Amino acid sequence: MSSTTQKIKCLIIGSGPAGYTAAIYASRADLQPVMYTGMQMGGQLTTTTEVDNFPGYPKGTDGTAMMEDLKNQAERFGTEVRFGMVTKVDLSNKEGQAHKVIIDNTTEIEAQTIIIATGASAKYLGLESEQRLIGGGVSACATCDGFFYKNQEVIVVGGGDTAVEEATYLAKLCKKVTMLVRRNELRASKAMQHRIEKTKNLEVLYNTELDEVIGDNVVEGVRVVNNKTGKKQEIDVTGVFIAIGHKPNTDLFKNIITMDETGYIITKGKSTKTNIPGVFAAGDVQDKEYRQAVTAAGTGCMAALDAERYLTTLE
Repeated sequence: MSSTTQKIKCLIIGSGPAGYTAAIYASRADLQPVMYTGMQMGGQLTTTTEVDNFPGYPKGTDGTAMMEDLKNQAERFGTEVRFGMVTKVDLSNKEGQAHKVIIDNTTEIEAQTIIIATGASAKYLGLESEQRLIGGGVSACATCDGFFYKNQEVIVVGGGDTAVEEATYLAKLCKKVTMLVRRNELRASKAMQHRIEKTKNLEVLYNTELDEVIGDNVVEGVRVVNNKTGKKQEIDVTGVFIAIGHKPNTDLFKNIITMDETGYIITKGKSTKTNIPGVFAAGDVQDKEYRQAVTAAGTGCMAALDAERYLTTLE
């Protein structure tokens, strides 16, 4: 490990819309932020080929290109963007005391404030064909990508509230939606199940699992299997939406920062403050309701403002 410890005002962990927006505001507030990007520079949005619902892009944009725009904007105001992974944290519970962070098991940093913007990762089934076609018809966000499947046929994998919400949303846009539910019943609440009953172009296949996504560069169909009979069939679809949940990227902060039972960081009231003074959380790491780029960006702004105000109280 390096023998010298770098001291900074504001450390931003994560490089999605929340992280970069926090960086823009923190830079403009003269907090001289340093950002560590993590292994997936740009976050989840880099797996989305087209972004049509982020303000300021009237013709839409590519997810990777949008994140590059945000990075360039943050750097223009003075953010130092570094490729690296936070591997250990020692967060002080005392107001005004610096927090220690280890980068890539080698570099030690002391930060007066930390903005956690590590996001959440969509859960996937792990099929080779599914992973290969992410961005080519496989998605984990109907509100992000559903628009591109207007009047087409798609499937939704999952049987919980999230899956029903995604399926009924898609049914308003698509010609037909087929839900694949591996059990013989839905896990979704009764209220959500009633939504399905009222949706005519939505079909549910029980005891059914996704066996393979068919297509070379884009989704052309799926092969499904009945897990009771073993019978397989192919369904012609152009979109596959995986709705089996998200996992917040918070393992690093377990038993340090207060989280809910699923690992999402709990923030105080309408702020981005965590239970640790000087540590703030923004984006999908603390938001399991909306999970949109624009809402993540909004909380990134809030986190930078909260960090600035915190530092002002210490002066």
